[in-house]
Amino acid sequence: MYAISTAPSIATIRGKRAQPIRAMRAVVQRVSSASVEVEGSTVSEIGPGLLVLVGLHESDSESDADYICRKVLNMRLFPNENTGRGWDQNVMQRNYQVLLVSQFTLYGFLKGNKPDFHVAMPPQKAKPFYTSLVDRFKQSYNPDAIKDGVFGAMMKVNLVNDGPVTMQLDSRSPKNTNDAENS
Repeated sequence: MYAISTAPSIATIRGKRAQPIRAMRAVVQRVSSASVEVEGSTVSEIGPGLLVLVGLHESDSESDADYICRKVLNMRLFPNENTGRGWDQNVMQRNYQVLLVSQFTLYGFLKGNKPDFHVAMPPQKAKPFYTSLVDRFKQSYNPDAIKDGVFGAMMKVNLVNDGPVTMQLDSRSPKNTNDAENS
């Protein structure tokens, strides 16, 4: 059982303070449709697929990006209509789309009542890193099926959550570290 302490990005396991969480974070939502608007104009939209909110930690590396890309594209979040089995197919098997949205606030925490984002990757480093993550998704799947928002812009993200189904991935949680070694 994991509990989150009040310290930023520090997990407490059975009352003992653990190491700070240093990982890329993705919140993955199965959607019927999703879109991103910037200044009143739609910049990206998808039909059925996955909306992925991506939080970059200041210590993220290429291995974190590889892990998140592989896991998101292979998450079995869709039913198999041929067999009737739920949780059986991934976004690629269904030929669905993925909408990636950079969201530094996934690494925010409250200091009193004010948000603090100091563990998020700084924008000057995050922009090229996020761009390379989008490229990694395009290279790993159909480039036309991968869409994204506008890095650093004030975006309105619209979605119709299908299920609802929402999953959170951290690239270096204790379980994921073992999972990465076994796959």
